[in-house]
Amino acid sequence: MVLGVGDEWRIREPAITVSKYEVFQAMTEEEIQSQEPEVEVLPDDDQDYTINVKGVTKNFGALTAVDNLSFAVHKGEIAGFLGPNGSGKTTTMRMLTSYYTPDRGSISINGVDTQDNDLQTRASIGYLPENNPLYEDMLVSEYLAFVAELRGLSKSERKENLDQTVEETGLNNVYYRPIHELSKGYHQRVGLAQAILHRPSILILDEPTEGLDPNQRITIRDLIRHLGGERTVLLSTHVMQEVENTCQRVLVINQGNLLANSPVEDLLQEALELRAVHLEVEGNEIESGLATLDSISEVEPLDHEGGHKRYRITMLGDADPRADIFNLAKNRDWTLWELHEERPKLEDVFHNLTAGADEPREATN
Repeated sequence: MVLGVGDEWRIREPAITVSKYEVFQAMTEEEIQSQEPEVEVLPDDDQDYTINVKGVTKNFGALTAVDNLSFAVHKGEIAGFLGPNGSGKTTTMRMLTSYYTPDRGSISINGVDTQDNDLQTRASIGYLPENNPLYEDMLVSEYLAFVAELRGLSKSERKENLDQTVEETGLNNVYYRPIHELSKGYHQRVGLAQAILHRPSILILDEPTEGLDPNQRITIRDLIRHLGGERTVLLSTHVMQEVENTCQRVLVINQGNLLANSPVEDLLQEALELRAVHLEVEGNEIESGLATLDSISEVEPLDHEGGHKRYRITMLGDADPRADIFNLAKNRDWTLWELHEERPKLEDVFHNLTAGADEPREATN
């Protein structure tokens, strides 16, 4: 997580007063440990999860942003965290990172309750927020060294972790360049670098490919997939293709409630029920003709293309109407320009789950 820098922390000039960070550094390891509360050992069924959310609710005045939310993420799993704007995603991620405290319920990170020991749980998490705040006047090398210092890494850890992080995120060529000179793609890489620098067991990534071009998206997607080999990753994104290609599990949230929690394959199997046929045809009485076919559930007219009429046809159950459409076109002397089944997508399932929701109740996702 990028730690905020207050007025008492200075980079280029010494502070007049003793900072919180200097006090922290001056404390001995024994003193730090003596201040840490004893960690509650959770039941054995919690030990398989790195993230375990139980009945969490968060209110902002009269607004309920998250409502009795429960889910768990296994060790080493890459989980997609999806929902429309205002669904409660960002509030949930901020509670996971102890930025917010739940009003009700509990969150455990690696078996440790976040409210009992937030310093320990924060140390287990790397967080890339959506706006990816960076100090633009710094060199990449300066910024990562600063993050390592804030994280309290020893000199030996710092060198080893910096070398490994720069290699993993592909920052070698820009390591000594000012951050403000970097492209959007490299900005995201620097953000990922600060998130993994202390070798956390959990990564929480909020829209990591937002604003990137297609090539940059593929690069960051591959990087996330690589990082997930050793860590648990909770990935929030609006790009369904990234979820399909990267995640093993999908969590769908809306209006602060969990709507789905399934492996990607299961949700894609559910999408088979949303199969449709795309038809581009030229002829007379097309819609009335299609209405005579028992294998068709619904015919949705689309924009015409030239003199051709275009339709999206929903199948009835497991029936495949393409053969019936072909025979009908032949009997009625229609000209078929295109007839194919549209491949079901995770986006269709997401839309089916969240369509018709009320206006968003939360301005920050």
